[in-house]
Amino acid sequence: MAGDQLKVLNALDVAKTQWYHFTAIIIAGMGFFTDAYDLFCISLVTKLLGRIYYHIPGSTKPGTLPPNVAAAVNGVAFCGTLAGQLFFGWLGDKLGRKKVYGMTLMVMVLCSVASGLSFGDKPKSVMTTLCFFRFWLGFGIGGDYPLSATIMSEYANKKTRGAFVSAVFAMQGFGIMAGGIFAIIISSAFEAKFPAPAYADDAVASTVPQADFVWRIILMVGAIPAAMTYYSRSKMPETARYTALVAKDAKQAASDMSRVLQVEIEAEQEKVEEISANKSKAFSLFSKEFMKRHGLHLLGTTSTWFLLDIAFYSQNLFQKDIFSAIGWIPPAQTMNAIQEVFKIARAQTLIALCSTVPGYWFTVAFIDVIGRFAIQMMGFFFMTVFMFALAIPYNHWTHKENRIGFVIMYSLTFFFANFGPNATTFVVPAEIFPARFRSTCHGISAASGKLGAMVGAFGFLYLAQSPDKNKTDAGYPPGIGVRNSLLVLGVVNFLGILFTFLVPESKGKSLEEMSGENDDNESNNDSRTVPIV
Repeated sequence: MAGDQLKVLNALDVAKTQWYHFTAIIIAGMGFFTDAYDLFCISLVTKLLGRIYYHIPGSTKPGTLPPNVAAAVNGVAFCGTLAGQLFFGWLGDKLGRKKVYGMTLMVMVLCSVASGLSFGDKPKSVMTTLCFFRFWLGFGIGGDYPLSATIMSEYANKKTRGAFVSAVFAMQGFGIMAGGIFAIIISSAFEAKFPAPAYADDAVASTVPQADFVWRIILMVGAIPAAMTYYSRSKMPETARYTALVAKDAKQAASDMSRVLQVEIEAEQEKVEEISANKSKAFSLFSKEFMKRHGLHLLGTTSTWFLLDIAFYSQNLFQKDIFSAIGWIPPAQTMNAIQEVFKIARAQTLIALCSTVPGYWFTVAFIDVIGRFAIQMMGFFFMTVFMFALAIPYNHWTHKENRIGFVIMYSLTFFFANFGPNATTFVVPAEIFPARFRSTCHGISAASGKLGAMVGAFGFLYLAQSPDKNKTDAGYPPGIGVRNSLLVLGVVNFLGILFTFLVPESKGKSLEEMSGENDDNESNNDSRTVPIV
């Protein structure tokens, strides 16, 4: 049990919170800051792309991206992210966390810059180039999920590990906010320098030629924070858990952590060899023994992340209605192209400031106090309640005088997503699997989430269309309507509550205790979901 733990790992588990913990949070967190900036900044410029490249002469409304192009531009990064999570997760267990960590960052830097470039000036060539580079940008972003979570969990002490890992994830909120703020600054500067009439006054003049630079600058700036942390990542030592338990080099692990913790740590090579010689721990990924020990845990982490992301990414359905309802975004024809970027960026920044960021940091504050299980259950429960509260009396919320209530309920749904499963589904897979599978299993769980994100973002975009074909958005077939879509999302969140019972509580336990790597018994059946009081 705990007495069998290597001294170098025990030293990390019992270490007081030190400067190196905060350094690790900043280095890993800046990756997530960049991830969020890059993934969410595309939503700020899709309307602008429609105006520039899909303008229809004589139309009363500005040009918009056709449904298939909009789905490709918004969704291709998700496809890349899913592939990157699986590939880099696996590679992180094969080559080591540190070696692969720098690779993901370089892919992100190069593809952020490249996504602002285009070959040719025709809509098809611009969109094809944009989609190509955003796929590979997503591929790099995908690698950041399992590696950042694994590195932070393996560096942290067991008392505050949940707060440290969720603090890395919480940097997403700042990334979303930074994207909005930068778009506000750029659009304001271009509007001041190149004023233009509203679309209704002069359709052609409302989109100035310089507007083509706006979206490119916004996308390319995502490379800067990633590039700034590359040197720091290259200087981080490999995690002791990978070096000792996977690479089986006790001397290097002790040397690295002695330098980090600034204490003398004894290298225990014989003990490392003894652990590696234990046949009961030599099972492979997806073997019968792995499924017996960790199969239900993996089902729990993949299913809850999948269900959470369906609900979380479906928010795109309602944002345009909400923003219009409360006057944050006026009708498109009353603005010029750059003004529209400004208004959309302002709305996204306000949502991030009021709902997204606070939810993340509530999780950081409470995850090591009340535990992962309680936060995830509470989050899914309130998301279920609020989805049904929006859906059942949906006609009530559509009346103008009730729209503020709709906005409050909508905001609370996503507050409890972030102070709930959006954070815990990221934290738990980095804590409950053996070191040699940790990065891979986190990557599988995260990829399952991205699959859910695609269902939420695109499946529901079609599903939420009106059943009346005369009332659907241009280019979309009839669906089941917004009310029924909200009811389906309520059921999805309820299923999240049920699958949470498969996920073990890891609060206050060492990683080896959770994964059974200190356990001499044939199987590790002591990872109970709900802690015993």
